[in-house]
Amino acid sequence: MKHIIQSLTIVLTCCVTTLVQAEIAVIVNPNAGISSLSEDEIAKVYLGKSTAVTGIGQVVTIAQDDKSPVKVKFNEVICKKNPSQYRAYWTQLVFTGKGTPPVDAGNDKAVKDLIAANPSMIGYIDASAVDASVKVVYKF
Repeated sequence: MKHIIQSLTIVLTCCVTTLVQAEIAVIVNPNAGISSLSEDEIAKVYLGKSTAVTGIGQVVTIAQDDKSPVKVKFNEVICKKNPSQYRAYWTQLVFTGKGTPPVDAGNDKAVKDLIAANPSMIGYIDASAVDASVKVVYKF
């Protein structure tokens, strides 16, 4: 029994480590007039400090569901906020009428499908889910 528990612990640790190390791709529609964005530009859009991106114009930010590990990593790396800080940040902006939070669209596939169909949206997905239907403008 002790060996089974140790084996399961090792397997779970490997799975979590792999998930944490997965790359995230910030994506736009392939017809968008940009080829890359900086981390700072992405953060400004996702924190409501900017509503437009050069080459796209006004953008709609698309996010993944709150429980998504991709969203957690995105918010920690790009927005410099843990899940509760991110929720509190947007609650305050919405309450004061100073912003509209990103639209929670679901998982990688749902986000990718929305971006592929709409040139005014920006989103993020696990880099392994990228295909020709979207254009990567930043990866981390």
